[in-house]
Amino acid sequence: MAGNLLARSAHDLGAAAWFGGTLMGAVGLNGATGKAKDPRERTRLSSLGWAKWTPVQIGAFVAHAAGGIGLIYGNKGRLAKQEGVGANTVIKSVVTVAGMALSLYAGMMGKKVAELAEQGGEGATEPRPGASDDLAKAQSKLKMLQWALPVVSGTVVVLSAHQGEMQRPTNVLDGIFGRK
Repeated sequence: MAGNLLARSAHDLGAAAWFGGTLMGAVGLNGATGKAKDPRERTRLSSLGWAKWTPVQIGAFVAHAAGGIGLIYGNKGRLAKQEGVGANTVIKSVVTVAGMALSLYAGMMGKKVAELAEQGGEGATEPRPGASDDLAKAQSKLKMLQWALPVVSGTVVVLSAHQGEMQRPTNVLDGIFGRK
């Protein structure tokens, strides 16, 4: 029963935290802070919330990656022999690394917004008229990233679900023996 349970749990919980955290941040945190009465509080509170999330996000990445490595090791036979497993693993790995890079970039843009938070904003990701170019550019990039990250992390979750479906006994046999 144990098999890959620990690796799969770490992998899936890491992806779930990544997806849920980015979606909640875009909808809940940025949405709520955008309603603050003081424009400076909009940027300051959003920056504080994302800074508090960062260690959890890093932990989610570590758990997801460690679990993924464990799953690759534990399923190396299927990876080599079952049709589609290798391709899914490569695609999911590329999407994961790209998503982690986007998350890092979003963190860099968030740090810039935090440094310029005194200028305030129309919202957490919307600059005020008269905002500096630095703040406006960082907020504009974050506005796009706040929606791109749940899409990317959600794609990782879907690709993981596909891998789970590929482990059904009939799918394993079909994939190994080329039965359709």
